[in-house]
Amino acid sequence: MLFANEHLFTYGMRCSALKAGFKTNSSSLFDNGPNQAELFQQSGGVMAKHEDRRVQRTQQLLRTALFALIQEKGFEKLSVQDIIDRANVGRATFYAHFDNREDLLLSGFDAFKESLRQRQREARSSPTTLDEQAFAFSRDMIAHVDEYRHLFKAMAGKRSGAAVQTVFRKLVVDLVRDDLKMMVAGNKSRRAVIDAVVEFIAGGLFGMLVWWLGSKDRLSIEEMNALFRRFAIPAAKAAL
Repeated sequence: MLFANEHLFTYGMRCSALKAGFKTNSSSLFDNGPNQAELFQQSGGVMAKHEDRRVQRTQQLLRTALFALIQEKGFEKLSVQDIIDRANVGRATFYAHFDNREDLLLSGFDAFKESLRQRQREARSSPTTLDEQAFAFSRDMIAHVDEYRHLFKAMAGKRSGAAVQTVFRKLVVDLVRDDLKMMVAGNKSRRAVIDAVVEFIAGGLFGMLVWWLGSKDRLSIEEMNALFRRFAIPAAKAAL
């Protein structure tokens, strides 16, 4: 039924576009070919945007349900049925978007990674010093961890937590490497030296975040960010 409804929607949109073309121009359909083609393209664009928003809403609904359930009972005890019951969607809808619950758990990292890369691009294009451009993603990353701290803590020490930590650490390494490459551009630093510094800085940030999540005397987001940058920037300059 879902796919049948989508076909009806598509057909209806295109028929509406065709009717609009007849109303705006009484010429023959064959004489007005390019205008009709343009109408079909515009209709397709509207539908694509509508579909994208619907996909995003469904995926976010499933992630929200998953995160709430993890805090209530832990990831290991969850089933796909638990998730779709909480999200109030069908099983077919779930599998149209995700392969399994692990796929759903890790899916949020793609959008998060892109938002941090966008922050990097903005920093690099701004008229600031190299020190200010370096590791511009760090504050947003720290704020994200703070926002989801209860979720991270609920998975700590579990298999699911290990999987998230692996993906998260790789994300940190990739972002640090990108910024370090920018800082050493034009220099003849050895690849091994750069790789060592990347691991040192990324491992430091990852370790700080893990410590921060379990700390009772918590630093603020701004304090954490300032502390990381105080350590990381001199270490990056060592590779220059």
